[in-house]
Amino acid sequence: MDITFSEKDHQIVAVLAEMVIPKSDEYCTPGASDPKIVDSIINDANRHPDQLMESLEAVKTLTKEQYDVEFLELDMKTQEKITINFRCNYPQVSRQFANLVAQSFYRDDRVMESIELEVRPPYPEGYEVEQGDWSLLNGVRKRKPFYR
Repeated sequence: MDITFSEKDHQIVAVLAEMVIPKSDEYCTPGASDPKIVDSIINDANRHPDQLMESLEAVKTLTKEQYDVEFLELDMKTQEKITINFRCNYPQVSRQFANLVAQSFYRDDRVMESIELEVRPPYPEGYEVEQGDWSLLNGVRKRKPFYR
């Protein structure tokens, strides 16, 4: 299924994404409303467009029910109220949206640099992982197999 998101949809995603992850001057990171990050969110959503469409429809419905206008016509404080209602009334959908935002945000090069990670894919070089206490797995090793 190929869904095209409208310019208004992009703007709503930007507003909601900024509420999930705002800009940080302290850490020198953009907010999730940054155009590159919003494009990444929309691009990721094209793999499972129904998830993002469900979020957008929920926000639009809440806005129409409560204010009888479009979401983008509201001031920032009222948009925040709608977003809180969205999280309360649609917890699973709002979590999916927040996960989509976080994934796109933490793939951004500027964010990776701010958390002092190399801007590169994890493979083929990989990352050094400290060895842990392997004895913590003894209980699992002693269990009888339970698979079919």
